[in-house]
Amino acid sequence: MTLSCIAVDDEPLALGLVCAFIDKTPFLKLAGRYSSAVEALQGLLSGPAVDVIFLDIQMPDLTGLELARVLERSNRGAHTTRIVFTTAFDQFALDGFRVDALDYLLKPFNYEEFLRAASKARQYFDLVHRVDSTPVAVQLPAPAEVVDDYLFLKVEYQLVRIAYKDILYIEGLKDYVKLYRQSDPDKPLLSLTSLKSLEEKLPSNQFMRVHRSFIVALNSINAFTRNSVQIRSALIPVSDQYKDVFGQFISRWL
Repeated sequence: MTLSCIAVDDEPLALGLVCAFIDKTPFLKLAGRYSSAVEALQGLLSGPAVDVIFLDIQMPDLTGLELARVLERSNRGAHTTRIVFTTAFDQFALDGFRVDALDYLLKPFNYEEFLRAASKARQYFDLVHRVDSTPVAVQLPAPAEVVDDYLFLKVEYQLVRIAYKDILYIEGLKDYVKLYRQSDPDKPLLSLTSLKSLEEKLPSNQFMRVHRSFIVALNSINAFTRNSVQIRSALIPVSDQYKDVFGQFISRWL
């Protein structure tokens, strides 16, 4: 798969370097180069969609972060354009994460670092292509329903595959969630998503929300009362809002 790309940077040397790296990469095709975010926006809105934008952040008139937010609101149909930010200021990393950037390159970067970010983009679009091209076999009669036993969670600019059986519990923290795993319980995965979004993805026969801030894996529960759940050393409260549903679940053992 070849990915179409544009490069946006107000520094001529930096712009030339990114374009040279794109030309050097076999699975990338340079579709445009812009010295300002305003020019890039005009080209993106009037021309064909591109797969990846290598985008500087600090630029006059319109910054890279502002351009990313405009593109999010422009709703260009089903095509997803991913952004790799390039900047000399590491304090923008969290802002890049908030606008769903694919990766973040800190200047000065070499070709090896550029290729690592480009490879993330290729892996992302390979995954999207496989999902989109999968035959819709679920519409045909089948003896049993086939369901996934994993989910993908965005962690530090990449999609991480997590098996349901590896999840202990998930904690919601405003704009983020912490996912605790059996395989590495002391190092939770941090993701910029909502607890509600994950609740909708998880199978209800394996997971239960017991608090506005917690979802637990039912097979990971070590002990419980009507007011709390213990998973390993963690004691998780069961709030009043969820006590009836949780009570129905535990009634089979009481």
